[in-house]
This record gives sequence, structure tokens and C-alpha cells, in this order.
Amino acid sequence: MQRLILTLFIACELCYYLLIAQTGIVEYFSSNIFVIAPLPIGGVVGSLLVSYIKIDNKNKISLFLIIQLAMSFLYPNFNFITLFILGFAVGSLAPLIINEIKKANFIQLALALCISYVTGTALFNYDVASRDLIAIILTSITLICSRFLPTKKIDYSKNENYSLYVMVLWVFLDSTLFESLSRDVTISIWRDGYSFEIILFHIIGVIAAFNFKIEKNQKELFIVILFALSYLFYFLREGFILSLIYPFVISYYNVVILQTIIKKDFKTITIYMVFIGWLASGAGLFVALENLIFFVPVILLFALLKIMTTQYIPNNKEVKYV
Repeated sequence: MQRLILTLFIACELCYYLLIAQTGIVEYFSSNIFVIAPLPIGGVVGSLLVSYIKIDNKNKISLFLIIQLAMSFLYPNFNFITLFILGFAVGSLAPLIINEIKKANFIQLALALCISYVTGTALFNYDVASRDLIAIILTSITLICSRFLPTKKIDYSKNENYSLYVMVLWVFLDSTLFESLSRDVTISIWRDGYSFEIILFHIIGVIAAFNFKIEKNQKELFIVILFALSYLFYFLREGFILSLIYPFVISYYNVVILQTIIKKDFKTITIYMVFIGWLASGAGLFVALENLIFFVPVILLFALLKIMTTQYIPNNKEVKYV
């Protein structure tokens, strides 16, 4: 029963981040960076300070969920102060949630991710100004579940370890394309009737990430190629193909990131969340809003060259010394 509660706990908070913090607030305030700035600033501050609060993690989770619930009752009528407070709560919760994921096995984590992707996709087109009830329900479920979480952690030491640079790149590529897609009136896979395809390939991406065993460099190359294809079909305005490839790579790379981060100690997780959860996604939002997405293929090209160079140079060295 505790494992099912943990799955629901993870899924609901991920849904809250997607539907409220990432899309709801940003869209409600018309993507005005200056107006929504207190949210990511609060998020960064919360992620950095949460490890210094001298209470146990269980009570930290309850405290910040209560704050998140209180702010949910105000949604979407936020001001500078309340946006900062919500950002602080969400930012503090992010590393705490990651730390709780250490207690989940692969099946529970896969199920939590699938629930969040299915729910997020199904509710994506829900009016952003009317998501207060969604925010309240999701936070309430998470808060109740937080009091009954398991205590035993699972050993994930055998997971592959990816660099912070690579993970920041993935999140930046995802955020830029997501923010561009969600604002593009000529192609929006969530509003163009592709919900079934998106949900299906989110699930396939999660399953593939846990079962598709390839070497580390090959996996990095695979993810970057999938992102390159996603951008290609976005530029070509091929919504159907994009609705297959893009959800797959989102699910796939997020599993890879989680498998890396859950190996870290709590303070390291807080630092990672600042770069991955706030700075990389914020940079993607800025690029999308400033219509700079056409420069992203250059970044993709450099990423491909770097990965391929890293993959093949060692073999050349071995040939020299034979």
C-alpha cells in the first residue's frame, strides 16, 4: 500500500508542476517574463535553502505542500509576493520529491511518470484561468500521501551517471520546443487532436527508457538525434509525426535524468535542480519568447559533434598504441 501511495505522491506533484507552475501561470500572465520572474527566483532560492532548514524531510514536505496548497487557493490571482512564495514552495519540494523517488522501484517510478504524462496531456487544454480546483486537488492528494510514505531506500548505485552539462542541454532543448509549440498558432500538437498519440508515445518512451539497454554515449546520441528530429518536424509543420517523436523523447530523457539524480546526496540534488529545473527551463522559455528557436539547430549540431567525437576518439587512440 505504501508503494502505491508513493507512486501517487510522485505523480500528483509532477502534474502540479506541469499544469500549474510550468504552463498555467505562464500562460495566464501572457508569458510576460518580468511579471512571472518571482516564480523562478523563488524556485531557485527554495531549492538552494531547503537543505539548510533544520527539520526532517517528512515535515519539510508537509510544510511546503501546505504553503503550496494555500497558494493554490489564490490561483491565478497572484502578485509579486505570492508568486515568489509559490516558487519557493515548489522549488523546495523539487529536491525533496527527487529524494523520495529513491524509495521507488522501476515499476513504481514508471507508473508515476505515466500517470503524470497521461493526466497532464488530458488536462493540457483546460482553461488556464480555471485550474484552481486542479491545483487544490493535486496538492491535497500529495499532502495526504506525504504522511504515509515508505522509509526504506533502494540501491541505485548501478545506474549510469550523466554529466550536468548533458542534462541541462536536454532540458533546454525540451523547454525551448515545448514553449514554442504551446504558443504557435499554426501547429500545436496538444490542441490539434493528437492527444491519443501523445499519451501513447509518452508511455512507450517511459517503457523504452527502462528496458532499452544501450551504452552511455549511444544513449546520449540517441536522445540528441530524437530532439533533432523533433525540431525538424516542428519546422516542417508535421504535427502528426511530431506528436509521436517528441513525447517519446520527453519521457525517455526524463527517465535517464531521474536515474542519474537519484544517485546523488540531497545537497547535490538541490544544486542539480537549480540548473535543470529552473535555469535550463528558464533559458528555453526566453529563447521561445524571443523567437530565437531557429538558432537551436546550431546548438544541436555542436552537441552531436561533441558526442560523436567523445565516442570515437578513444578507439582511434587504441589503434595508435597497438
